[in-house]
Amino acid sequence: MTIAPGKRRYQDVAEDLRRAIAEGGYRVGDRLWTERQIAADMDVSRSIVREAVIMLEIEGLVAVRKGSGIYLARLPDVGGGRTQADIGPFELLQARQILESSIAAFAATMVTKGDILRMREALDMERRAIERNDDDYSGDELFHRLIAESSQNGVLVDMLDELWRKRKRSPMWARLHERIFDSGYRTRWLDDHQTILAALQCRNPAQARDAMWRHLENVRHTLLELSDVDDPQFDGYLFHTDPVAVGTG
Repeated sequence: MTIAPGKRRYQDVAEDLRRAIAEGGYRVGDRLWTERQIAADMDVSRSIVREAVIMLEIEGLVAVRKGSGIYLARLPDVGGGRTQADIGPFELLQARQILESSIAAFAATMVTKGDILRMREALDMERRAIERNDDDYSGDELFHRLIAESSQNGVLVDMLDELWRKRKRSPMWARLHERIFDSGYRTRWLDDHQTILAALQCRNPAQARDAMWRHLENVRHTLLELSDVDDPQFDGYLFHTDPVAVGTG
């Protein structure tokens, strides 16, 4: 698949899906292809397909049913408008992974005792929110920001803040989280944070970089797994119809 200049990969996948729906004679309510089929037919990653489907879901073109699949909610408008470009959640995570792993490595050379104490307090905030089953991620965000602050570099802090602002403003990120009901992942992420903190406390740049990289990789895998509408653990086994191949690869 050729990516048009200035467009993101998931936008191209979404456009191919619109075209396939328009040309495929589908009716409202029809079940469409699984994400695995789309990824295989278009030779792209599942995360890009997930972003494309979320985009079409926000447009109201498809409806996603957990454990059941993707359904056509309305027919596409030929030549109609498109949702304003957003940043896909997995694209955003990739940017964070690249930036924050480097920040963590540098912070390990600059961190102070006061920084470590503040990070411990942030993890306590995160732990209390998990124990209360509170949908409060402020401790999580604060921990990541404190790492950037401990680098003593204001530009790095500004760059991190901008990524978090993009996440908070992103309708695609919000829609992804709407599909997730199992909150057990938060404890695993807290364990990751403790590993990062230990590396910083040892002032070990390589361990800090690796720990942050693994943490955000774990976040990516967790979000893919928990938002998987084709997950056979749900009621997908009730639907045995074999959807027609996408045919837009």
